[in-house]
Formats: sequence, C-alpha cells, structure tokens
Amino acid sequence: MINYVTAGESHGPQLTGVLTGIPAGLQLDIDAINTGLAARQGGFGRGNRQQIEHDTVQITGGVRHGVTLGSPIALTIMNRDHAHWAAIMDPVSPATATNTLRQVTRPRPGHADLVGGMKYGHRDLRNVLERSSARETAMRVAIGQICKQLLAQLDIHLVGYVQQIGPKQVTADLTLSVDQLQAQIAQNDLRLPDAALVPEIHELITATKKAGDTLGGVIRVVAENVPAGLGSYTNWDTKLDGQLAAAVMGVNAMKGVEIGDGFAAASHYGSQVMDEISWDEHAGWSRLTNHLGGFEGGMTNGMPIVVKAAMKPIPTLYKPLQSVDIATKVSQKASVERSDTTVPASIVVESVVAIELTRALTATFDGSNLARFQQTVTAYREELRQY
Repeated sequence: MINYVTAGESHGPQLTGVLTGIPAGLQLDIDAINTGLAARQGGFGRGNRQQIEHDTVQITGGVRHGVTLGSPIALTIMNRDHAHWAAIMDPVSPATATNTLRQVTRPRPGHADLVGGMKYGHRDLRNVLERSSARETAMRVAIGQICKQLLAQLDIHLVGYVQQIGPKQVTADLTLSVDQLQAQIAQNDLRLPDAALVPEIHELITATKKAGDTLGGVIRVVAENVPAGLGSYTNWDTKLDGQLAAAVMGVNAMKGVEIGDGFAAASHYGSQVMDEISWDEHAGWSRLTNHLGGFEGGMTNGMPIVVKAAMKPIPTLYKPLQSVDIATKVSQKASVERSDTTVPASIVVESVVAIELTRALTATFDGSNLARFQQTVTAYREELRQY
C-alpha cells in the first residue's frame, strides 16, 4: 500500500516528499499537481507569504517520461522565501550571533511553540514553529494530487469545499455531484458553493484582518464511487472512517472531524439516521439516504463518502495575546509571525482524504501495475453488485 513522508522547514531551502506504493503505469499530469498547489496558495484572506512563493513541484525519482515506475516518487517544492532566510535557516553552518537572529522566545497561544520547545528541549522556539507551520501542507497537497489522479483512473472523484467561514455558514445543495460542486467553487476565490455570499464574507475577512484577528471555518469533502468494503470491522485500527478522521485531524488547525451527519445525528432518533437499504439488478446494493456518510461498521458501503472538518482560527495574531518569555519568565505579548487571516484549507483536507482512500485501495488490491489494479477493482465491483 502507499505511504509517504515529508521533510523541510517553512523558511528552509525546500520541502521534500517521498511517496511509495503508487502503481507503475500512471501517466502523471504535472500541471494538475501545480494547479492544486496554486489553489492552496490562493484565496481571499491569505498573507504576504503567498505573494513570494509560487509553488511548483519537481519530481526527481520514481517517474520517467511522465509515467510512474512503481518505485518511490521523490518530490521537491522550493521555498523561494529562503533567499531572505538563508543564514538564519542554514542547515549546516554552526550557530553564530548573526545567523541566530529572529529567535522566538515568546510562544504563541494555540500554536505548537511552547509544548514543542518543552518536549524537544529547544530554547529558540523557531526550531518548533518552522516545522509545525502549515507550510508543510504544500507537500501533502502535491502528494494528494497524485493520489487523486490515481483515484480518477478507478472512476473515483472527490472535492473539498468551504461550508463555513467564521460565523458565516454556507447553504449548499447536498445532492450535487462532485463535478457540479467543482464547477461552483471554481467561480470564486473562497471555494464556496454559493457565490452570492462571497461579497459578505470578503467584508468579514477584511474587517477581521483590520482588527488583527483570524477566522476558522468548516470544510466538507465528498468522494464518489468508492467501492463498498474498504476498511474492516474486525479490529478498531482497521476501520477506515477512523483512519480518515485521524488523517484529517492531522492537518494543521483542525479540531473536529465528522463523518456524514456527525454530531447532528446524536440529536435524532435512530429511525431518522439509519440509511435504509435498496437493491436492483442493474445498480446492485444501495442506500435510500446517506446520513452515515458512506460508512457502516468502519467500512465503506458504496455511498458517497462525506467528511467534515472544523478548523480553529489561525493562532498567529497581529494583535497578539498574552504569553510568557521562556528565557526571562516575564509576561509579555506573544511573538508575531507573518500570517494569514484565513486559509483555503479545503484543498489540504481534500488531499489527505485522497491519500487515505488511495492507501485503503492499494492495501486491498494488487497495486503494482495500474492496468492490473484497474482490472482487479472492476472485478471486485462486479462481484459486489451480484452479491
């Protein structure tokens, strides 16, 4: 099955990723990967860093003439802003009075600064914030876009969009297909399915930025045509909904994850929540509703997968909150780093969902070669249809 690792600091020379387990024979669309990276950087409410970085991926292993080889895929995203931080973030030069400028000793509430410093023994909290920065998610988006391309070869498609920014909730037609949702969110710079709300939310973001504050929100991801039976009920750690929840919670600033109706289901009767079963000779097994978000017993049931994530407001505030200097123990305002007012994290959550679905599929079927992978999944779908 696939696996991946990322490395690199926010202002270091580059981000590096290694992705293993992608079948041989997948024709990669590099432009599509870079489009995903651009979507991560775009959006109203982003900070000045995004005017410096213009993320593009370089593939340095595992691909030849645009086609995957089945070997580990090595990816690089250069940090253009490193030119301004070369001495401070030099990976090999010894520490000096010059290259240890911009030390951070006043941890930011809500960030990894203080606890990370306590855990790893760092006295300069820049050692923490450089890696805990959401800059790392650029590589997860690149990896996720490769996984999306593999899923598309199995006729599995997904999209992530914004359902809420701060207190402003967005009403979307939950019956829309992935293609329809994709078309709607492409029409605005907030990835909203309802363009009529864009001016109002632009005003909210502008006022929040002027106040030195930040906003969170809710993200919804929908994946269509995922075959039933991925994951397993046999052990707690084999339940795919649990693995998806963990992957989504692993995205910076996420504080809650729902599958399907999620927490809202707790306030309804069972008769209102359970998805009644249907069958016909052409489509096979299905459900009349999808309150459970495509999962039963930790396994996919063939219905669209629906994952929602709650993102807290970004912890770096331009009007900083109270903190304590770790060197002097004197109460002071927290450090201020360059930051966003809000971020289009839906592309990041979409990407990690794509990664986990790809992981489940390659763990279930022979993923050595794309053609064999497709044949096996097709045969499995037909087997389930005739069950």
